[in-house]
Amino acid sequence: MDVVEVTEGKTRFFAPRQDPHLQFPPGSGPVFYNARMELNRDATILLLSVLRPESYLDAMGASGVRGLRVACEVGIPVTINDWSQRAVDLIQQNVEALGLAAEVTRSDANALMSERKFDAVDLDPFGTPAPFVDSSARSAGRYLFVTATDTAPLCGAHLKAGMRRYFSRPRNTEYHAEVGLRTLLGFVVREVIKYDRGVEPLFCYAHEHFHRLHLGLREGAAAADRTLSRIGYVMQCPHCLYRTEQAGMLPEPEECALCGADLVPVGPLWTGGINDDRTLSAMQEALAGVTTGTGPRIARLLDTCRQELDTSSHYDYHVIAKSLRVSPGGIGTVVGRLVALGYRASRAHYSGTAIKTDAPLPVIEDVISGG
Repeated sequence: MDVVEVTEGKTRFFAPRQDPHLQFPPGSGPVFYNARMELNRDATILLLSVLRPESYLDAMGASGVRGLRVACEVGIPVTINDWSQRAVDLIQQNVEALGLAAEVTRSDANALMSERKFDAVDLDPFGTPAPFVDSSARSAGRYLFVTATDTAPLCGAHLKAGMRRYFSRPRNTEYHAEVGLRTLLGFVVREVIKYDRGVEPLFCYAHEHFHRLHLGLREGAAAADRTLSRIGYVMQCPHCLYRTEQAGMLPEPEECALCGADLVPVGPLWTGGINDDRTLSAMQEALAGVTTGTGPRIARLLDTCRQELDTSSHYDYHVIAKSLRVSPGGIGTVVGRLVALGYRASRAHYSGTAIKTDAPLPVIEDVISGG
């Protein structure tokens, strides 16, 4: 395997030099190192430095960089697993070179998670995590982390794939990033609560080509019932920009308050909060003491997430301005005017043109049009 030396955070390791033309038999490769996911890994290192779980599983190690960094930079017991012998050999080489006590295993991820328990389980597959969530829900003790890179099915662009994988009907709206994140979270929640366990989102976000969940798990049927109560739908008008939220596992028929059309249910998905403010505050305080290559971006992400409202959709103020045929002011001005009128309003962490607010659509349109 052709490798190069790479540094992320405080960890220096060997990673494969990628060649898309090479072909490998099952179980032998290729081994991927995705440099574009550095922010994802940096954020996880930061969060783990706050949570300090007793053990951590990197269930699909690939190059092993995530687990290597956790072992090296957080200093908690780590198990790094992959099904590929080539990956396991490279991970073991890096573990020995770094002098780490990390455990390296070669196993089918579902089999390993069905057999063993870990305080924190991290799923970072290539594509959808859906086939691995059930076993991870049984394996994880207090924490479950999940990455999904199949954003098109989650956001409704590939509708049938999204329905097959996540037992939900997403819709490709202007707030598709929010739909994708909440569809993923809703699916993971439904897989966890069947074991009489509850879920508390700690730090969940959408960024470019992936969605990322960091979840706390709670024991007991009461915790599961509280979690279940946050499953619901975004009810979207097919003819205008109106939408509302509806709780429950099955949507009830509802008409648009503005044009009378039958609203289309988007979901089921998670309708509760997606971040825990105390956790985000602790991460902000710890950030200066953690070595990251994406620190300024994480700082901005945390700051926006702390201010962001918990609504399950947003309004794109450019889309509204286009429908009104007006040139809008700056987004900060629009948010400020809504707040001045007595409504809650914020930006969203994943889009520069997204406004989250409890203001009615006619009020938002009036503000954007300068009325």
